[in-house]
Amino acid sequence: MGRASGRLPAAAPLFYGALAALTLLGVRDVLFLYEENRCSMTYMFEYPEYLKIKLPKKTARRYPAYELYLYGEGNYAEENKNLVLTGIPVLFLPGNAGSYKQVRSLGSIALRKAEDLDFKYHFNFFSVNFNEELVALYGGTLQRQTKFVHECIKVILKLYRDREFAPSSVAIVGHSMGGLVARALLTLKNFKPELINLLITQATPHVAPVMPLDKYLTDFYTAVNNHWILNAQELRNLTTLSVAGGFRDYQVRSGLAFLPRLSQQDSALSVVSSAVPRAWASTDHLSIVWCKELILATIRAFFDLIDENTRQITEDPKKRMSVLNHHFVRHPGKIFEENPEAFTELTGDFMWIEVKTSKWTYSVYNDSDGKYFVFPLESHRKSYSHVYCENSMLVRKYFFHVVILKLQDYPSLSHIVILVPPTVGNKFALDCEFFKEDSRTVQLPVTNLFSFEKTSVYRLHIPWSHEDSVTVAKVPSSSEISAKLHVAQPGNDSRVPVLNIYSSSDCQYEVSNKHLFYTYYSYILVFQIIRFHAGALPVYVVSNILLTYGGQLNTLISTGQCSEFSLELVRTAKPYKVEPIISIVVFLQGFNWFREIRDSLSLPEVDAAVLSSQDIWFPLVSLILFLLGTGIAYWSGVFFSASLRLFSTLWLILIRPTVLQKDNKLFTYRRLCVMGSLALVSWTTCGALAVFVIYLQYLFKVLKNCSKETSQNSSTHTVKNRSLIDLTSEPTQSLSNSTTIAETVNSLKIHLTILYLFTWIVLLNLPSLVYWFKNLRYNVRLDPDPCRSTAIILVCILEILMNSSTSEVKSSKLLKIAAKVPLPLSVAMLAFGRMHLYKVPHFLTFSLLLHVLCCLV
Repeated sequence: MGRASGRLPAAAPLFYGALAALTLLGVRDVLFLYEENRCSMTYMFEYPEYLKIKLPKKTARRYPAYELYLYGEGNYAEENKNLVLTGIPVLFLPGNAGSYKQVRSLGSIALRKAEDLDFKYHFNFFSVNFNEELVALYGGTLQRQTKFVHECIKVILKLYRDREFAPSSVAIVGHSMGGLVARALLTLKNFKPELINLLITQATPHVAPVMPLDKYLTDFYTAVNNHWILNAQELRNLTTLSVAGGFRDYQVRSGLAFLPRLSQQDSALSVVSSAVPRAWASTDHLSIVWCKELILATIRAFFDLIDENTRQITEDPKKRMSVLNHHFVRHPGKIFEENPEAFTELTGDFMWIEVKTSKWTYSVYNDSDGKYFVFPLESHRKSYSHVYCENSMLVRKYFFHVVILKLQDYPSLSHIVILVPPTVGNKFALDCEFFKEDSRTVQLPVTNLFSFEKTSVYRLHIPWSHEDSVTVAKVPSSSEISAKLHVAQPGNDSRVPVLNIYSSSDCQYEVSNKHLFYTYYSYILVFQIIRFHAGALPVYVVSNILLTYGGQLNTLISTGQCSEFSLELVRTAKPYKVEPIISIVVFLQGFNWFREIRDSLSLPEVDAAVLSSQDIWFPLVSLILFLLGTGIAYWSGVFFSASLRLFSTLWLILIRPTVLQKDNKLFTYRRLCVMGSLALVSWTTCGALAVFVIYLQYLFKVLKNCSKETSQNSSTHTVKNRSLIDLTSEPTQSLSNSTTIAETVNSLKIHLTILYLFTWIVLLNLPSLVYWFKNLRYNVRLDPDPCRSTAIILVCILEILMNSSTSEVKSSKLLKIAAKVPLPLSVAMLAFGRMHLYKVPHFLTFSLLLHVLCCLV
């Protein structure tokens, strides 16, 4: 009785279940199906110690939650307790929820390297304690962190004052959001750019925030990136290296870690860890700070950057970029040379062997005699255009090196000489071949780890960015390589990705290109969309719920009853209602007259147009995300409703509440006091706290209504079992009971949908609540607060809504307007909320405000 008629199509649960499963499959691919962790762990040989640096009293009072530490081990730590420092200062900045102790991998490896050099040069690694703040989710503290780092730099440089080789600048290594804070130093008005000459960032999302949950976060990004673009010429003396984690980093995709394209190419470099020579390993978001192969490359670069005259990092920006390119882009297999000589005198009593054939292989194991192999060029220059030489060695790890020379580039050379050093206890193989460029792909023998089986090496080279990937496969085998790009191809770049196959000369291979939709991994398309646009999924989920909410209000107008959430979702949440409008707006963005109208109305640019300009958006993306959002909204709504009904049943069994009497007044003295109290809480402490409290109150109210419905249904069942004489004697009372039950059921349905919408508001504001609670001992009031004003409005709205019923709404003149508003709000939400998640609660608040007005008018 009292329930809306209609039945959910049988295919709908299966369809939305498939959508949800496909989403989970893509998430599983993000988490587990990339590649295995090939990073070695870094170990400390002595107990690590962190010496707290005393800060000026003014700085300590202004930033009570932050601290500065100096890393040390063993005797080195004991010697530095008096802060008589003579090394080169390096400052480590942790990221989101990061610890200052993450500096130990860099500090320990650098210490071991300095010991090998008898401390001719050494580094002092400092680290900042940001109290593990969630700066990737709450941006209100980013500016505070930036100013504190500035104070730390001044304190660090004062420690070296009056030293023989006193530094004038500090090198910075920033992990995750720590790298963005380091870049933000340049935006401070009183900051001197010469205080930093080298910046290395690890898995830092430079382009945009991963989850733009508040306005302070997006504004901070805009200020930093605009400053770096507009002042690119002034920042040329600062050398910046950004290292991305590759496909294993599912928290920050590598495309976000590439520095803005307008940065000066001669002072900025972006690479992926899988393309770093001698590392060739993808890292997850945390392992990038301890991956031994990557840390070794970083420390080697640090020591090669030292100027022998100043005993500090060189002031020459060209040399800094040369060193970084040497270690992170094109390592030639030897130590860095600032001015390598074109001709080198060959010395030693090694055997000289002249090779006149066009193809030659030399392999030796445990040979103590070194050899010089001489290749004459004149006899091959007319027949061949290229010569390549490759060597492979099995020491503790599989290693190979390839050199390819164009003979036309060296017309004056008559011979090529290759030195094969002694190989005591090791296997060494050398292949040389003269060939024409169009004749074949490079082929060479490669040994596998701890075996002598033949293997092939596949290197996918992306010419417009340093994001190469290397795959090693046994022979015979069949390998599939997914060409998944981190950065889209620039519009002015016509180069194409290249697949290099390094294989044995007698290997046979076949290369085929499988279309995405005809392979077992057809879900990779969905996975790629999730990888690039997972942060926008909440917007699509909420948009579907909002459309369903509007449909329920429409059925309330047409039938006088509220439909079920799942039934209404299938009926109203259709992509053709919102997607064409957004596509038309994106198309009109290309016309000047439309942009002039938009600017005159002070409207922001549609998010889809911004993403399209970054080459990571096309209409199919929005359609797939909308369908995924529909599936998530459907099944999470089913789970949400079932959970509430289960808890209400338990409540009814355990508490056995009395029959609740309906209070027809929307405003009472007690409710006004609750509104005022929560508004005061929002203003004086944290807005998200007030939102969370009113959410719990609303949840408790819905649970009581669920239990009331259950008890009323039980009463109705008892009435049905009565005799016909009893029923005819009380017809008026039965009709009254039926009407009351129908009203309760309708009200409960609309309350469940509103509570479901409000749940997403709470989730989107939850990071600021967590941040406030964690820093409560330092400050009772969250400042700045991203949801203070919104919280005050929501408190007033929900205090009225939780005590309303559908009977009050049905009689309102504003109900038709309130039922039509969710559709344009859903369109606006998808248009302006993809890159600005903090706008979603504003759209929902406006829709709920109209609902409140329907209760009052």
